Amino acid sequence: MSPTRRDCLKLAGLGAGALVLRGRGVEAASLVPRYLEDHAATYAADPRQAARAWFRGARYGLFLHYGVYSLLARGEWVMLQEAIPIAEYSKLQDRFTAERFDADRITDLALDAGMRYVNLTAKHHDGFCLFRTEETDFNSLSAPARRDLVGELAEACDRKGLGFFAYYSLFADWRHPYFYSREAGWANARPAYTAPEPSYRFEKDEDFQVYLDFATHQIRELLTQYQPLSGVWLDPIMGYYHRPDLFPIDEIYRTIRSLQPHTLISAKQGANGDEDFAAPERSGHSIARRLEDPDLRAHAGKAWESNQSKHNEICDTLQPRVWGYKKDDAGSHATPDEVADKLRAAWKQDCNLLLNTGPLPDGSIDPTDEATLREVGRRLRAGSV
Repeated sequence: MSPTRRDCLKLAGLGAGALVLRGRGVEAASLVPRYLEDHAATYAADPRQAARAWFRGARYGLFLHYGVYSLLARGEWVMLQEAIPIAEYSKLQDRFTAERFDADRITDLALDAGMRYVNLTAKHHDGFCLFRTEETDFNSLSAPARRDLVGELAEACDRKGLGFFAYYSLFADWRHPYFYSREAGWANARPAYTAPEPSYRFEKDEDFQVYLDFATHQIRELLTQYQPLSGVWLDPIMGYYHRPDLFPIDEIYRTIRSLQPHTLISAKQGANGDEDFAAPERSGHSIARRLEDPDLRAHAGKAWESNQSKHNEICDTLQPRVWGYKKDDAGSHATPDEVADKLRAAWKQDCNLLLNTGPLPDGSIDPTDEATLREVGRRLRAGSV
């Protein structure tokens, strides 16, 4: 397909770092990501500022927590909470088909709901990846699904002018042999197994470099395979607050911005304060207020205060307690009235709302949540929210 005159004008004077990748092929049709087209002039001079301006106006996004934990229907922390051994948990991959994960339907739902961007868990704390990676076979392409779910959703978002964010669990990995141990600083770094987990290899801080190489290579894979990537959403911040000395966070941020200058960075309340926005859970208050350790509280508070001058985001759930699918929560999901209240509360604080649904084991959106999101979208179009 030949580029149009409008596309050629966009090519002039813009850097190759914004080249759009669609699927697995490279297409130099447009150097301004579709979702940033209204900010093209700013993008030409400063892609990061253009993205920040877009984010301020985006106001509302869809969060999706999906992975092999969805098959157990007990939330995304089930591996840790029930201390499921790695060998047993790994067998879930053999049942992961994602047969009803439909990127077109998800993005159409987001648009109908009045949302401007979508955030998918590319890798959660259990280590299962929904993207093409050379770092581990524990991923959706090696599962019966044989699909790159991140790629499919990124392509659908780009095609429809939605922003696409990749959630990546940098500060926790319960599966990787060289993530730091519970004894090295944080109880939730590992499940509380009654017997030693034979695959764990971490013994001293120097061992952590093996995990860092793995994680930074995966972040690089996300940024080189999926373009444009609106943002990288890093989690869980407590893993960083307990051992900030182990994470070269400044270097990681520089790498992200060198690969895609427009890609926004978030790490919950903040790691070093150089994030483009903070994304606290539910209330919008800093997690630092709940920390008992004064050193942790001081560190968290410093990063949080640095991010308070920025346009931030509150993330919340349609389910009452967890983020991944939990069967026992049926009948207690947020109603349209409650979602409207969440939107108003976020906007009153000059924040976006990132609202989460946990897809069902087959990858489809919970019908109750879908109906709620569509109803809220109808109210937004009617001006009644």
